[in-house]
Amino acid sequence: MGAGDYNKTMNILESTVLGLVQGITEFIPVSSSGHLEITQRILGAGGRAEDFHFFLELINFGTLFALLFYYRQTIWEILQRVFVKKDYKLALNILITSIPAGIIGLILSKVIEKLPFFSSLATIGFAMGFVGLIMIFVNKLPHLSKLKDENELTPGRALAIGLAQTFALIPGVSRSGSTIITGRVMGLDSKSAAKYSFLASLPIMIAVCGKSLLSSSSRAYITSNLGMLLLSNLVAFVSGLIALQIVMKYFKKENGMQRGSLSIRSWRTRSAIEDTRLS
Repeated sequence: MGAGDYNKTMNILESTVLGLVQGITEFIPVSSSGHLEITQRILGAGGRAEDFHFFLELINFGTLFALLFYYRQTIWEILQRVFVKKDYKLALNILITSIPAGIIGLILSKVIEKLPFFSSLATIGFAMGFVGLIMIFVNKLPHLSKLKDENELTPGRALAIGLAQTFALIPGVSRSGSTIITGRVMGLDSKSAAKYSFLASLPIMIAVCGKSLLSSSSRAYITSNLGMLLLSNLVAFVSGLIALQIVMKYFKKENGMQRGSLSIRSWRTRSAIEDTRLS
């Protein structure tokens, strides 16, 4: 398809809906790719499948900028640690987490896109439900020794989170869901696991956005659909920021509840020991 073959097929409603779905589902532990695939079918992609493909690829900018804005202070601190304090630990772990998805994505992403099995609604629905169930019962899973926060992650644990991130190449599997679950298993609390998950997504998101700009087909599509792309990315940016606020507030509250539960159990244990001594 040449540069002159693109039509301005996205209307305001479609652009707004797709931006909203992208922004909300990118950071809530449900699959953004799965929900966008379902939304695409509801909107009736039909013969516009390639048009939707370019559009969905290019609205990643909205959620990327939302993430950069939300964690601007943390990112600045990481850069200071690297270039001023020469402390590379967290930055290196983030890169280690990004490597598996980057390599496997380059090798298998086109294959996954072309196989009907991975784009079927049954596969997407099963993957979304499976990850959702694990999220619900994550506290029941075996965990490694607890860590204070993401700064205490070892390279091995960072790699394990990165391997989990590769499953997000399958439509319906949530990237943030899979990495938050693995982060919890690796010993992080809910808030730290979510924070690390989002920070570790930055290299992949930057690479995806950069790759889309290098494609001549994408650049031609941008030229033909600039207005709708700006609208959709703006909606994705705003809804993404709101979603991040809600998610991090939820995990912060969950941490408080977990600490409260541990304190109660600790108090009961001490009371039982004291009662035993008295008797």
